[in-house]
Amino acid sequence: MEFSSQNASNAYKSLFLPRAVEERMLIALRQGRISKWFSSYGQEAVSVGTALAMQEDEWICTMHRNLGVFTSRDVPLKKLFAQFQGKTTGFTKGRDRSFHFGSREHKIFGMISHLGPQLGVADGLALARKLRGEQKCVLVYTGDGGASEGDFHEALNVAAVWQLPVLIVVENNQWGLSTPSREQFVFDSFTVKGPAYGMEAHSVDGNDFEAVHALTAQLTQSIRENPRPILLECVTFRMRGHEEASGTKYYPEGLIDSWKAKDPIDQFRARILAEGWMTEAEVASLEEGCHKEVLEALNAALDEPNPVFDVAQERADVFAPAQPATLPAASDGPVQTLRVIDAIREALWQSMERHPSLVLMGQDIADYGGVFKATDGFVEGFGKDRVRNTPLCESAIVGAAVGLAVEGQKSMVEMQFSDFVTEAMTQICNQAAKLHYRWGQSVDMVIRMPTGAGVAAGPFHSQSTEAWFTRVPGLKVVYPSNAYDAKGLLLQAFEDPNPVMFFEHKALYRSQESEVPTEPYAIPFGQAVVAHEGSDLTIVTYGLGVHWAMAWQRESTTIHADVIDMRTLVPWDFETVKKSVEKTGRCLVLQEDTFRGSFGADMSHVIQRECFAQLDAPVEVLSSVDIPIPFSAELERGFLANNRLEMVIKSLVEY
Repeated sequence: MEFSSQNASNAYKSLFLPRAVEERMLIALRQGRISKWFSSYGQEAVSVGTALAMQEDEWICTMHRNLGVFTSRDVPLKKLFAQFQGKTTGFTKGRDRSFHFGSREHKIFGMISHLGPQLGVADGLALARKLRGEQKCVLVYTGDGGASEGDFHEALNVAAVWQLPVLIVVENNQWGLSTPSREQFVFDSFTVKGPAYGMEAHSVDGNDFEAVHALTAQLTQSIRENPRPILLECVTFRMRGHEEASGTKYYPEGLIDSWKAKDPIDQFRARILAEGWMTEAEVASLEEGCHKEVLEALNAALDEPNPVFDVAQERADVFAPAQPATLPAASDGPVQTLRVIDAIREALWQSMERHPSLVLMGQDIADYGGVFKATDGFVEGFGKDRVRNTPLCESAIVGAAVGLAVEGQKSMVEMQFSDFVTEAMTQICNQAAKLHYRWGQSVDMVIRMPTGAGVAAGPFHSQSTEAWFTRVPGLKVVYPSNAYDAKGLLLQAFEDPNPVMFFEHKALYRSQESEVPTEPYAIPFGQAVVAHEGSDLTIVTYGLGVHWAMAWQRESTTIHADVIDMRTLVPWDFETVKKSVEKTGRCLVLQEDTFRGSFGADMSHVIQRECFAQLDAPVEVLSSVDIPIPFSAELERGFLANNRLEMVIKSLVEY
């Protein structure tokens, strides 16, 4: 839209309201009524100008200094201030602060502190709209400092390769906290970045409200008509500190004054008065009304109750509630003999049939079928829109999975090897795992994790990585030991609305086979199974450890163990373990992982504490050696825990 006498008042209020909030927040901060503030003072034209160019049902992914997005989207000020103060009635119920929240109602996906992950999420939001054939655009912000993060590269690369309808706005405010641009990057304008990724790029005076809005409106409409990513640099300046406590003493003398002359509100106010769109009295009345509205909302928010810690409620909100079961827990129909990899492939295929919105993403999973061939033939069955080869951009792809979930779609991400998941740890552990707890957004996502040793693949393709995730609230961790469980648990993973880390042992892919029902069935999470019954001790294990324990038991004629296959680690079935330990009086936790910080060590602590009165010996944990996994087959055999299994069991039974 072009500004005129017909819309000048609304436009000016949109621009001025965040300034009124800013001024009140600074007063409240000095009064001790609020604890922290990230100021967008002087940058309002960027947020407001771009947000007004978006349609109401189009997502905007925000950062620290995008207050104008929230006010432009008519987020109630009382609730916004309640959020800033950690009140129960804020968007996160006091669980997070500042702009670290999202709102489905307002189509805003808020930031986390890591300065970059929102870019990958924007890719997923845009992918969902494109797959559905909707002519929509997604807007995502980053700062000039945040653009140095790897997430920026990954998200832009994915957006370009997949031609996603997303506008990437770089708020170039010259400084990253106290670090000037010349120490952040060695180019004059972010427009050089666009062509490097195969996308067009533009730059605009970020303090010129009309120019920002006009160019953004042009670009977003172009994106809707011709889906593709575009980079837009808005050159502006951060008038205050990164946050108020850091101050601005590092700015050179006179720099702030030079930018005050370019204040976006002063410029637009002068334009309105010069054109005669509003009188000075009308402008003053509008500003006074904004100040009054802000003060009333702030006072009302400060009177809202502070949260009261209720451990049951806090725990209940970590995970999205499970949906009613739609698959049988077992099948009485025909069965077939399948290897683990075949069972996984069948579960994926049947899930794709059951869930038309399910999208599979991973390196080489399309025509090639994945390095382990779990998706061989899927392109022919479901097409490349739903079976997507990805660039080597683990962080952006997991972020895209989060975005797909926000748009109500399911996704699967295949890590080529679980070791490579470190590239996506922020998206998994700080984004996906915490979203439902923070603002009630479920993340319906499965990450498949080929894992484990025994195949002489060395220290970067053989690690046991499950403990990296069992300690992160909000993630479910699944680890089948056989083909039957692999199919049933994977089908269940796609029924669960939460992020599921699904571990698949590479050494079992083609070495283990089971009778598996041909029809879909689901194994509920948190239900262990007793793989072998005995009375001398309890062996608690999972994954390859189950086969170690069963192989030992086949050779043992004098000692008989309850072998418990955990199947899922989060949640884990303590009751089955407790019942067994009460019977045997002895417990060995057997794991392929190394000991320090392992899930087996966690389980042993719980068992020792809760079953102490029934134990005839301390709980033992048998782990692999606390060293990196060596490559040589001989060295690997020495590293793995099963080499010491016989000795440890005899010692435990004789204790």
